[in-house]
Amino acid sequence: MRSIVLTKGVPDFSEGAVSFDEDGHLERGKTPTVMNPNDEVALQAALQTTVRHGGHVSGMSMGPPGYGEVLQEAMASVYTDDSYLLSDRELAASDTWATAITLSAGLETYQEEVADIDLVFAGFKTADGETGQTGPQTCWAMEWPIVTHVIALDIDPDERTLRAKRLVEGDIDEVETVEAPLPCFVVTDPEFEPTYRTASHRLTHKRLRAETEERAANHDAHLTTWDHADLNLDPDYIGLDGSPTIVSSVDPIPKAPSEREATMIDPDEDDMGDVLEEMHPFAAGAGD
Repeated sequence: MRSIVLTKGVPDFSEGAVSFDEDGHLERGKTPTVMNPNDEVALQAALQTTVRHGGHVSGMSMGPPGYGEVLQEAMASVYTDDSYLLSDRELAASDTWATAITLSAGLETYQEEVADIDLVFAGFKTADGETGQTGPQTCWAMEWPIVTHVIALDIDPDERTLRAKRLVEGDIDEVETVEAPLPCFVVTDPEFEPTYRTASHRLTHKRLRAETEERAANHDAHLTTWDHADLNLDPDYIGLDGSPTIVSSVDPIPKAPSEREATMIDPDEDDMGDVLEEMHPFAAGAGD
């Protein structure tokens, strides 16, 4: 079973990690990049498929060279076998459509140069764009069947079919079971949770984790980078030039109000003994 997981780097929106300029706009260069949280769910679905049926899982991302670290994170945490980064300046400023065109070219190049693909997994949406369009658009370009909002799945290797349970329009109270032929595109729902029911599955999971530790530590040896020329892409149809989306305006991200009161201390003017006395109950544990 050969699977590809599409993943993306997004700004780390955790408290204290995001950097804004004076106008409240996100400063990407000063904000750490992490793997999109929903993509980890897709990676877990791919790992479950590998544990149950064997095979190979590759991570694929489109972005700047720094996204190699995101792919390394995918390898370390969810045991991908290798990584593919689609990266050069011609791809910069892509909207979801231009991104989908590039990713589909990456998948086609993978099939031509590496191996046939059985499954492509994608996360529900990204934490920075929130559109949920890239996965379905990439699938449309590949002309494959797609199953979205997947919360559970399994494969029949002999029949080459996917059977999945999916939420109906995101409603957690309504679930339907569907089948699709391979190759197939899977968009996982955040409610997806991998299951390893047998001792054999759990032992395989443990073995894969051990095998990955050494591989992830030497990630560059398992990383392949393709630029637009490698993918045979026309610059007029990718990046900013190939992006039909027009951004009319950008609103600053409002800063969250402080939830704690702070007392400013000047060590040259304030009595530090009083400060220590005030802090002592908290250091020792209230009520002790």
